[in-house]
Amino acid sequence: MLPSPVGLENFTETGKKVIGAGLNYRSFAASEKLPLPDEPIIFLKATSSYSRLGEDLQVSATDQVNAEVELGVVIGRPCRRVSEERAGDYVGGYCLALDMTNITLLQRLRAASGPWALAKAFDSACPVSRFIPKEALPEPQNARLWMNVNGQVMQDDSTSGMIFPIARLVSYISHFMTLEPGDVILTGTPAGPCPLHPGDTVECGLGSLVSARFTVTHQQ
Repeated sequence: MLPSPVGLENFTETGKKVIGAGLNYRSFAASEKLPLPDEPIIFLKATSSYSRLGEDLQVSATDQVNAEVELGVVIGRPCRRVSEERAGDYVGGYCLALDMTNITLLQRLRAASGPWALAKAFDSACPVSRFIPKEALPEPQNARLWMNVNGQVMQDDSTSGMIFPIARLVSYISHFMTLEPGDVILTGTPAGPCPLHPGDTVECGLGSLVSARFTVTHQQ
């Protein structure tokens, strides 16, 4: 395993892309009664949607906005058309993330056969933790992801439940677009995404390695 490249601690400022993988957990597909995809389902979020886990999270008071806890993969080296076998060499580290989705808007866009961007890339739609060097998470495909809302367990699963593991995602995406240092791949969410409302208290974590607690407020 190559060591984490230096300079990735400020990945939210230096990275150019946030790439999401949709429908990438078996438990989520089962809970929604959806067939498993044959290939990764990929979408983009704007880097302007970054916020810090632990800060107050603003959501719409009228639309349904869901929170999805995810493992984020931070790219460490320029990566183009790499094999799955070599994909790990291009991972610089990880972060804990929430993929926020405006479900009300998403349903309206889907009904019109429109793209997902506005429902996925709004301001504060991607809260992330500090950078986690990959040496600190030696088994990223066997890590616990969890989220509690108002003290109730909503999500609690292992990254082993991914349909397409990290190496597959990195390789697949790199065959379409060059991945650059600081770019983040959101690797999908397990069963249990739930709507957040102003006044909610949310806790989430990646095993015991990193966790965050924050309050949901009205969107300004």
